[in-house]
Amino acid sequence: MRGKKALKKKIVVLGAGYGGLMTVTRLQKQLKAQEAEIILINKHHYHYETTWLHEVSAGTLEPERVRYDIKRVLNRNKVTFIEGEVQVIKKDEHKVILDQGEITYDYLVVALGSNSETFGIEGLKDYGLAITDVNAARRIREHIEQQFAMYTKEQNEKYVTIVVGGAGFTGIEFLGELTNQIPNLCEKYNIPQESIRIICVEAGSVFLPQFDRELADYALSYLEHKGVQFYLGTMVQKALKDGVIIGKKNGEEEPYKIEAGTLIWSAGVRGNSVIVNSGFEHIRGRVEVNLDLTVPGYPNIFMIGDCSYIINKENNRPYPPTAQIAMQQGVTCARNLVKLVKGQADLEDFVFDDKGTVCSLGEDNAIGVVYGKKLKGTTASVMKKVVDDRALFLIGGTSLVLKKGKFKFFS
Repeated sequence: MRGKKALKKKIVVLGAGYGGLMTVTRLQKQLKAQEAEIILINKHHYHYETTWLHEVSAGTLEPERVRYDIKRVLNRNKVTFIEGEVQVIKKDEHKVILDQGEITYDYLVVALGSNSETFGIEGLKDYGLAITDVNAARRIREHIEQQFAMYTKEQNEKYVTIVVGGAGFTGIEFLGELTNQIPNLCEKYNIPQESIRIICVEAGSVFLPQFDRELADYALSYLEHKGVQFYLGTMVQKALKDGVIIGKKNGEEEPYKIEAGTLIWSAGVRGNSVIVNSGFEHIRGRVEVNLDLTVPGYPNIFMIGDCSYIINKENNRPYPPTAQIAMQQGVTCARNLVKLVKGQADLEDFVFDDKGTVCSLGEDNAIGVVYGKKLKGTTASVMKKVVDDRALFLIGGTSLVLKKGKFKFFS
């Protein structure tokens, strides 16, 4: 008698962001259909390019340009896609509870992305607008236009006063796009450009801390020239329906109110709330993973992207949650899952290969460091588009780049 055929291992991947999709697209190339059952779960049927959302928020890019159907990049013979929202992970039962039903797993990859961090600031959840997903970005775009329309009726400058909380990556990229869009909005609503007020409030004393001072100062000078006012060392203390209360971090000045119709919050993120609700040990919703990206005590659970917490030994600080890191983690995660499915125990450690960082300042300007070389201006802007298209290529190949990429090869 022949022995019983071994059951296929079930790999469940939660989240179709950069890390989750990179994991799945690598798995479908490296495993045969009879070796594993691969299931991808995401709350939407589409993936959106998180690093492009600031453009949608400012109104310089259409929402449809930043997203594509997940099934477009899946091998349907190897991967099953489920549209559903994860409620909780029952890690000791090898089970995931969804909004409609539940699913078991042999191996689990948690790549659920992040939630906005409010730091407990009063009113922020009610009146702050965070660039969290494509729908939030669309709402921000619509909100800003509504405020401009209100100005034409009431001539109150609070409607065309925009406060951005945070001078980090997301905040600065949004400001770059917004300053490019302002002339178009002013023309559309017949508003004098000098009536527009754009303010960036940053609690830290340093602007764009991930860049050296030469590049950061270039960005600061450029945005100030475009009309942005910067308040460094200043905190948003309270968000209101009609403005914000801000004050110096060191308390040397009394807090005061800025009347504003729009507050964009970009001062930080935390890991997904599912991590907290599922009882994982965490640091602001992020799990400090083993070197092979597994969760301590749970060798069948991998945690990647914004949900993972990894210390950079060079500066003893955690790596920032970026698309570049998430995609590289996806590659390592897929390799380790293939090894587990094939019965190999020598999992590889994740080693981040920093290829550089580019921060957009609008359509035709940027700053960056790529392979150790500092870039600014048009050269950096072109490199930013290369980086964006490369992310598309790594997941969806040439066809996805031609359809959604920043460089247009066909009219």
